[in-house]
Amino acid sequence: MELSRRSALVGGGTLALAGCIAPSIVTEPPRAPDSLAALARRSGRRFGSAVAWGPPGADKGSFANPAYAAILERECDVLVPENELKWQWSRPAPDRFDFRQMDAIADYAMAKGFELRGHTLFWTPAKWYPKWLAQTTFGSSAEAERLLTNHVETVCRRYGRRIYSYDVVNEAVQPETGQIRETNVTRTIGGERFLDLMFHTARAEAPHALLVYNDYMSWERTGEDETHMAGVLRLLEGFRKRGTPVDALGVQSHIRLLKPLGVADIVRESEAPWRRFLDQVTAMGYRLVVTEFDVNDRTAPADIAARDRMVAEYARAYLDIMLSYPQLGDVLCWGMSDRYSWLEGFDPRADGLHKRGLPYDANFRSKPLREAIAASFAGAATRQVQPAHKAMRPA
Repeated sequence: MELSRRSALVGGGTLALAGCIAPSIVTEPPRAPDSLAALARRSGRRFGSAVAWGPPGADKGSFANPAYAAILERECDVLVPENELKWQWSRPAPDRFDFRQMDAIADYAMAKGFELRGHTLFWTPAKWYPKWLAQTTFGSSAEAERLLTNHVETVCRRYGRRIYSYDVVNEAVQPETGQIRETNVTRTIGGERFLDLMFHTARAEAPHALLVYNDYMSWERTGEDETHMAGVLRLLEGFRKRGTPVDALGVQSHIRLLKPLGVADIVRESEAPWRRFLDQVTAMGYRLVVTEFDVNDRTAPADIAARDRMVAEYARAYLDIMLSYPQLGDVLCWGMSDRYSWLEGFDPRADGLHKRGLPYDANFRSKPLREAIAASFAGAATRQVQPAHKAMRPA
């Protein structure tokens, strides 16, 4: 989702990994039997969370915070960098990469037995490009293609089989029009050519990885959401017709309590058209991934107990639908604690109260939302497809 929705990271970093190390297969981490990861595993899935880099002592959504790290290590099998693999962080100049923060996350994941997703090889909206890319005037399509190819090759070769799944392209569809976004990159190369190049290069460099197109079309019913969903379906149909190697649709799942209605009324309005969308996606042979789950509780009651119940009920209804699809694999929250949620600074509540859209509160205490996620996993349909290739980690 948009950068304004994320906490900014401070500069600095840790020592970078030096080159490639011979990989070995890692076994499943020993999470507690009632953890969200263990419950997800029972139906052949993984559960995980976004995580941010932060220096020791920094109060961020980071493994450097022992209280937060304890939640990640207890509940999750998978981590995904919140920002650190995006071009704004990893490519400060056209001829220079900076992987210090991403390397620190990869080191932590390997040390603690997590699997690792890659987010993202390209974030399409131009307003989130690094300044140098936004200001680039390409002399030819070949120049732009070399830049993109070099980026994918550099990232995939650096992390090898340690990253088992990539969000190759993020948010390529303009929600208001349903068309591929126009940027200096897509105008130079062409929208479809840009997408195909990214996925073909990723497949060549990471043949083991689940390759995902990731977007934030939502199940709530608005005119823009309908247009967005129709555009994503056209995009997916085009991939299949052209033989573009896209394995899965990443459904960001930033679900929203935006209307002053009861949960049952919102679900009644949303479920049938959302299922039609998912049915069309899976009928094309795509897998599904819940990549960035949380709940925007903007219109939920001020009373914390009542609001937590409403958020949990809404999340349970949504996840029950998603988990009824055997094509759904990973489920990742966009953070585990309200203390670090991007929702706090985005689309604030009119009453000024803090949002409560993640499984643990700002003091790292479990909430009804955590139990709703657990209950959804307990009732989930068993997957009919094998999980993505196992991540490989250094011996």
